[in-house]
Amino acid sequence: MGRWTTKTLTTGAALAALFAITTAPATASTAESAAVPGQERTRPLDAPFRHPGVLVGEQQLAFVKAKVDAGAEPWKSAFADLGASRYAALSWQPKPRATVECGSSSNPNHGCSDERDDSMAAYTHALRWVLGGDKRHADKAIEIMDAWAKVVREHTNTNAQLQTGWSGNNWARAAELVRYSKAGWPAASVDRFATMLRTVYLPQLTPGSPRKNGNWELIETDALMGIAVFLDDHKAFDRAVTMWRGRLPAYVYLASDGTLPVPPPNAGISGRDALVGYWQGQQTFVDGLSQETCRDFGHTGWGLAAAAQTAETARLQGLDLWSEGRQRLVKALEFHTKYENGAKAPGWLCDGSLDTGLGPAVQLAYNEYHDREGLALPQTERYVAAHSPFGVNYFIGWETLTHTRTP
Repeated sequence: MGRWTTKTLTTGAALAALFAITTAPATASTAESAAVPGQERTRPLDAPFRHPGVLVGEQQLAFVKAKVDAGAEPWKSAFADLGASRYAALSWQPKPRATVECGSSSNPNHGCSDERDDSMAAYTHALRWVLGGDKRHADKAIEIMDAWAKVVREHTNTNAQLQTGWSGNNWARAAELVRYSKAGWPAASVDRFATMLRTVYLPQLTPGSPRKNGNWELIETDALMGIAVFLDDHKAFDRAVTMWRGRLPAYVYLASDGTLPVPPPNAGISGRDALVGYWQGQQTFVDGLSQETCRDFGHTGWGLAAAAQTAETARLQGLDLWSEGRQRLVKALEFHTKYENGAKAPGWLCDGSLDTGLGPAVQLAYNEYHDREGLALPQTERYVAAHSPFGVNYFIGWETLTHTRTP
């Protein structure tokens, strides 16, 4: 296509000219996405995947691009933040390695932060390309992705699964945007990157992490679904849906669950003592409480963000997980942002002491439930107004830009 300017792609039709909008041929799927009583929607087993369709799609990108080109807020400021960030630097140099070794809290850190940063840089450059039109950013994203695809072979140590989730999310989003935007990504490089995702990432993500804190499995689910879409892998997509449907009810409590939270699937955690211990010692359960609330709000935010991101990718692929998770996610957003906004914790909640700091974790769910569906979320609205534009946090990136009032 060659280089183009921001002025030439201000409408949805023009943006479609940039993207090679396709639906991939359907392949055989598993029965995991068959109808389940009470679920609002199911994805047909033979439905082709929609591209681009990992976290952001053509309609959203056209909307955001029009807002950026018009100088409208908050998109203008959010795009400026993206462009000024270190992740968008054209001087960025990837640091791939064959073995990424990550212990607890990334200690040891042998390539852990390098991989996370490189994957976020690839996604940042991909967004900068599709929204701003400078092909140098597409070339940089390709350079970063190709560097890792040529080198990385494994993730090791205790944080290996979580590390593949963090980075796998960013890789899938970057690759999807670049591959379907006529960026000139050579077919051999695309195939090499796909092989990397299939052989290095999927084996770590597919089993899930049943006994870990819930943010792990939700982040892994999010990455698994994004990679599945990029690979046109129906079996992996269905596995991600199954993991999401099992883990979200075990992560956010509702009174309808009974006197105790739902146990995480396949974890062997049951009975009051075991569940109370798994819920950080919390013994009083109320709507919207998370399994990690009494650990800290940072990890809780990761879990809620990953659940929302998975639902958004599923929506782009015709599966309405947003409806299935509505009550839990809305209650969780309002519960946690109330304390972020200054409410004092009662004595029964985490012994009256909360470690707050949700970070940029609420934008997608707020966009879905408040902006698209029109639900009142007063606490979350106040939090968003006070903290946006949201930037980057591990596997969360630029969501004020991509998911503010998007259709």
